[in-house]
Amino acid sequence: MDDIWQLLECAHAPVYFAPETGPVYTDAGSGLKGFWMGYFASRAAALGAVPPDVVTAAFYNFAPARVARALPDAWHRCAPEAVLAARLEVADQALRRLLGELADSPQAAEAANLACRAVEALPAAGRVLFAAHAALPVPEQPHLALWWAATALREFRGDGHVAALVTAGVDGCEANVITVALGLAPPEQRLNRGWSEAEWQAAEERLRGRGVLDNAGTLSAEGRRERDALEATTDRLARPVSDALGADGTTRLADCLRPLARRIADAGGVPFPNAMGLPPLRPE
Repeated sequence: MDDIWQLLECAHAPVYFAPETGPVYTDAGSGLKGFWMGYFASRAAALGAVPPDVVTAAFYNFAPARVARALPDAWHRCAPEAVLAARLEVADQALRRLLGELADSPQAAEAANLACRAVEALPAAGRVLFAAHAALPVPEQPHLALWWAATALREFRGDGHVAALVTAGVDGCEANVITVALGLAPPEQRLNRGWSEAEWQAAEERLRGRGVLDNAGTLSAEGRRERDALEATTDRLARPVSDALGADGTTRLADCLRPLARRIADAGGVPFPNAMGLPPLRPE
């Protein structure tokens, strides 16, 4: 069975890859410029017009210089409220195109109800991105309510993952190096996340010094153990979601999400491999 988090990510992530982002974000306010300005502004807008250092801290695995090229310039071009409206428009257009008739299906409505119920039950303490997105209004249309909930839930897990990385002493650049070494992200991950060659090589050297990478740049046995422990901590910190729905509710949410995620993936809504390290859905 596909993992519930993988299915939720498929419901959320098309807003990063959809061709609709270009025209919609360009038309927002005075116009956001380029992919990365749209990405950082749209994902961070729930926090308000925060400075780049705050976004770098919250997103964790992006180079500070990459964030600073987009913010705060984006806020001078377009207020956060307008960016949020544009992001919702991207989600609407992209999901209707990708899902077709499934956007208005009973599965989408039931998945939205279950996912929204989980969001409402979760503790927000220590989960800044989750809290910001969960505080936004819930859209009325089921496919957008599902996207809203999937967004909040993936940020809930993401906030926990950042906490696990900090606890394990793995910085943002090192986290990217590990993901590439595992083959979960493409080799161009360094460029995707904005790290310089020198910063990337320094991160590799630190990981080799700790025994996480071997001399060939692949993950060592010790590195795999540490990474497995980190993922186990992330899973433990994400457990309140399944606790909120119970075993039956979690299973039902996965059952409702599976055909939607499959349709999105098959239609190219989420590319594989991808910078998020999200693996392909398993064949049915």
